[in-house]
Order: sequence, then C-alpha cells, then structure tokens
Amino acid sequence: MLATLLCNCNHSHKSLSSLNGKDSVFLVVGSYSKKQDEGIKVFSFNQNTGESTYRGGHAGIANPSFLCASKKGDRIYAVSETGGAEAAAHSLAFRAEDATLALTSSSPTHGSAPCHIALSPSEDFLYTANYMGGSISEFPLTAEGKIGEGRALPFSGKSIVASRQDKPYLHAVYFTPDGSTLLANDLGTDRIHTFPLTGEKDSIRFQSLTDIHIKAGAGPRHLCFHPKGHRAYLLGELSGEVYVLAQKEGKWDIVQTVLADSLHAGGSADIHCSPDGRFLYASHRLKGDGLSIMKIHPEDGTLERVGYQIPALCYHVAVTMSPKFKRLLPLVQNVPASPKSSPKGKDFNSDEKLPSLQGGVGGRQGIRFHRGTRPEHSTGCILVVADNPSRSREL
Repeated sequence: MLATLLCNCNHSHKSLSSLNGKDSVFLVVGSYSKKQDEGIKVFSFNQNTGESTYRGGHAGIANPSFLCASKKGDRIYAVSETGGAEAAAHSLAFRAEDATLALTSSSPTHGSAPCHIALSPSEDFLYTANYMGGSISEFPLTAEGKIGEGRALPFSGKSIVASRQDKPYLHAVYFTPDGSTLLANDLGTDRIHTFPLTGEKDSIRFQSLTDIHIKAGAGPRHLCFHPKGHRAYLLGELSGEVYVLAQKEGKWDIVQTVLADSLHAGGSADIHCSPDGRFLYASHRLKGDGLSIMKIHPEDGTLERVGYQIPALCYHVAVTMSPKFKRLLPLVQNVPASPKSSPKGKDFNSDEKLPSLQGGVGGRQGIRFHRGTRPEHSTGCILVVADNPSRSREL
C-alpha cells in the first residue's frame, strides 16, 4: 500500500528546505512491498501544477503500509505490516536538502500486522494498532526520536459478524484534540477503547478508562475530529454508517447516526472533515467506489448527507488535500513500481474530476484505504505533513 507524506518546502524548518518555493511539497510514499524493495519513495510535488517528480527512496522495511511524522517533519515513523518478529515500528530521518531517508531505529510491536501509527502530543511516545494481533503497542522515544522497547496490550471479545468479528481487530489509534486520551478503534468488538495519559510524559495507563460501545456489527474503522474539537465522526466499515460523537464531562456519546454507504457493501474506509469544518467526506469501496459528502451543521455538528461522488480514473477510498488545499490527492491504482516521474501528477491528484469537493484535510494524519477487506487487497494511504504547524492552522 502507499503512505504519502507531504511537506511544505519553505525555509521555516531546515529539514524541509525549498524545492520550488512555498507551493512545492514532498510526497513520501510507502507501500506493501518486499523488504529488499524500495518500499518508501520520495517525490517532489507542485501544488499549483500537479506535477510530481521521483526523487529517491528507501529499501529495507517490509510492508511500510502506514506513516506518521514529527511536527518538524524531520522524522518519519513507519509500521512494518507483517507477522511474527518482522512486525515492527521504524523511525527514519528525513533530509529535505537531498530528499533522503535513513533508518535510525526499529522495535518489534509484539502484535501482528501493525496497520496504524501515531505520535503522542509531546512526541515522547509512539503507538501502533496491531490489526491481526488484536492489540496496541506503546514505545518510548529518545530525545533524538529513536524507538525504545515496546509493550503490547492485547484485547479480547468478538461481535456479531462472524466472518469479520471473530476476535479483536485493532484498526487505528488517535489522540483526542486536547491530547488527554488515546482512542483505539476495535473493528472486531465494536468498541473504541479509551486510555488516559498517566501524567508521566505521554505514557498511557494500560487499563482502558472506559469503552465507547458502538452499534453491534458497525466495525469501527477510522475517525476524525471537527476542527473545533467538540465532535468526533466515526466510520463503521461494516455498517457503512457515520456515528457522530459528542464529548461531555470527559465521556463520548453517540448523538447521531447517518447512513453513508447506501449500497451496504461493507467496505467503508476513510473519513475526514474539511478544514473549515463545513463538510465531511467518507469513502467506500467494494461497490460504487467513491465518496459520500455530508454537510456539517455549524451549531451542533450534526450531519446532512448532500451527495455522493464516484471519481473517474481512480479507486478512490481516501481523500486528503495538499497543505494549501489546492490539490485533492486521491491515490489511483497501478502506481509504477519505480516511477521516474508522474506526468502532470495524475498518479497523485484528480481534483479536476471532483468539482464538488471543495474541502480537504491537512495536518499530519495518515489515511489508510483498501481495495478489499484483507491486507493483500490494499492500495495505499496518504499522510499530509506541513512544515509549519501555525501555517497549517491558518489555511
């Protein structure tokens, strides 16, 4: 699969030096690949023209299927979505001056098929969701960002869809906007496990404070937060529904349920809120692959479905925007194994085919998407990183 990192290329951080001015960014693209192959590639990308150019890459990590980045963008963290001893988290140093990546540390997850990775707010700890292992893992980080020995927390239980929910399947880990709690989405048990920080840096208390119970058979996959932080939007992979969660006195409750996938394909994938907080996009696959578009009520954050778009020329199950929100960046199928360039950026954007999509998502959040329901069906994920957090918030 692909994990793509976009980095603004102005000079506010030396690690993200200029390519062609402030409208050029880097794409750091990971994939499902063999260890000996160049599983992570680096491209330059012009947000105005859509042109992308291959710059180099890194070999030595099997299946680097999901990435996250430090706030400065000088460190990249990748999972190795494999089984056994090779299932691991990795750190890489990113040099924008020559667009190179160098492996700096690795640590086993002690849980099979890590599929999602997140940094704690202070960047003292790293967390993975281990899909087949039914667990999450926590890793301490050194001052240089190197990964220490991790510890895994396994879960138990199941739910009503026997073919997909026979055990826990941890799909994603997120920190709440206030940085106080880690959320772990469990597709297999229809729960979101919540873990408060201990107060000792950003380590979590390895006992779930409380579980957020989702509708049986929902299959919690990914979620996103409204820019104001007062609402969370959870996408059920199996139910095709979006669940609106409101926080009150530290507890999250479902206040609305909206059907996003009217084809009931059981393949909903990704969800993101536009940066202005006006629209929500949820992606779907297996039938009518495309995006459901929902309007967000400005007062209470509830949803109204207003459209569905099936993009041309791409298997569109993830959406993000470049840091200036000039380019919609879906992934198309059949990206070349060793691309020298991508004419007019067609492998990385098709915004001209989606005129109704005016929002997007920025920041540092990775986006996972699949062609099917198993790892071998995966196509990729996209991670957007701006070099200047204050600039990202202003856009």
